[in-house]
Amino acid sequence: MTTEIDIHEGPLQPAPAPATRKSWREQRWERRRRRRFYEELLGWVLVPLIAFGCYWAVDAALGAMGTSPAALVQGIQTIIANH
Repeated sequence: MTTEIDIHEGPLQPAPAPATRKSWREQRWERRRRRRFYEELLGWVLVPLIAFGCYWAVDAALGAMGTSPAALVQGIQTIIANH
């Protein structure tokens, strides 16, 4: 006969996990999932850096020629208005 003390002796031992190896398709899927995650991360970081770098390069080039983006836009608007 079991008593309540026998039932609650302590924590149960976890069952051993089966040692199954993943197939090559499962491994490939995991690699693709990780690669997509890192590509997205790089995209979110690099695209703004590239856009800012292009703006900075155009601004520096126009500054080296003695003008600015605002003056360039104003000149284009003047040409459009007079034409």
